Amino acid sequence: MQRQKIDTMADYKPRIADRILDDKLDAMGAVLIEGAKYCGKTTLACQHAKSILYMADPDNRDQNMILAQTNIGRLLKGETPRLIDEWQIAPQFWDAVRNEIDKRGEDGLFILTGSAVPADPNEIFHSGTGRMSWLKLRTMSLWESGDSSGDVSLSSLFTTSDIVDGTSNIDIEKLAFLTCRGGWPKATLKSNPKSALMQAEEYFEAVVRSDISRADGVQRDPELARRLMRSYARNQGASISIATLVSDVSANGVAPAENTIYSYINALKSIFVIEDSAAWNPNLRSKTAVRTSDTRYFADPSIATAALGLGPEDLINDLNTFGLIFETLCVRDLRVYADAIGGSVYHYRDKNGLECDAVIHLKNGKYGLVEIKLGGEKLIEEGAANLIKLADKIDTDKMNKPSFLMVLTGVGQYAYRRPTDGVLVVPIGSLKH
Repeated sequence: MQRQKIDTMADYKPRIADRILDDKLDAMGAVLIEGAKYCGKTTLACQHAKSILYMADPDNRDQNMILAQTNIGRLLKGETPRLIDEWQIAPQFWDAVRNEIDKRGEDGLFILTGSAVPADPNEIFHSGTGRMSWLKLRTMSLWESGDSSGDVSLSSLFTTSDIVDGTSNIDIEKLAFLTCRGGWPKATLKSNPKSALMQAEEYFEAVVRSDISRADGVQRDPELARRLMRSYARNQGASISIATLVSDVSANGVAPAENTIYSYINALKSIFVIEDSAAWNPNLRSKTAVRTSDTRYFADPSIATAALGLGPEDLINDLNTFGLIFETLCVRDLRVYADAIGGSVYHYRDKNGLECDAVIHLKNGKYGLVEIKLGGEKLIEEGAANLIKLADKIDTDKMNKPSFLMVLTGVGQYAYRRPTDGVLVVPIGSLKH
């Protein structure tokens, strides 16, 4: 499908999702792009759409809502692909789009964008199977924002990992800045570091003050939302229980009910602030019990630093906290890159404490094991030892052996393959899809 932009956007940075969206439009009648506010969903869609309906436009919202109730077909008219932005404001669009696809019998007709899932799924009567495709847009990876050299291709590691070569220009100061700035498209365009860092801070304030309540129309306490997000930030990459979160956010000895915390977490997930990592369950030689609880992550590392009120200097002065939040940055990038090659990112942890920060699993059964370390020879050695220990446990008679073992680092100038054990050491500033 040939891409035709609805208008010129001279400062648009191409996204990995551009190609994914083209492929999905070529295959399906409509594509639903979901993701956090300000991650670039509408801007991405505008590069591909030939007509647009902005449902949240205050000048036309009331009229659009009336038409959505009385004559929704009128709102679907326009050159295709037609973008319906913030479609979830009127959930009846889902069934109307599905019906229109059936009538026209064509692909690439509609793009739907939304920064929240519909509050009431009962308003949608059909699944969209066979007509709709989903695309999750995340904040920008370091390669998309121009901060990674892209010398090392994740895709190529699944075909050959014998030779790995690449450089990174990210030192500890720049890495701290990139972690706090995050991958918000607007932030990546700011030349003033203070203005760039402010994007995540304002996003966090919007979430706790209003967005968490607008997710499903339930009024929530901004202070409790703030405390919960701080607790989440302190536990990035951990599989902590709801009970632990309840204890952590208790104020003045008064603990919220577990159901309340579940409600807040579900609201944050519905607006794509939280994206936990599911557990990976491989075939093992021994009957080791694998922990199945999700690992806690924000969708972008800057949400964690904003929640904790930390800036780049604070991270440099507290390397333990920096390491935890750096893991969130790496998981975000790995998810973006895995999407491009048809993969998913999981975590592994067993009853004996052996863990693997990220497992990239492709649809064809290939997978790679990744340990994430801020940097330093001691941490790299520790990560490599964990990877080898896990690889030795996997029953390769029942599943493939790992395509690669990789320690993904924050600092370090070069990517290389360790001659002693074949483990790859790759700086995040050299990686791409």
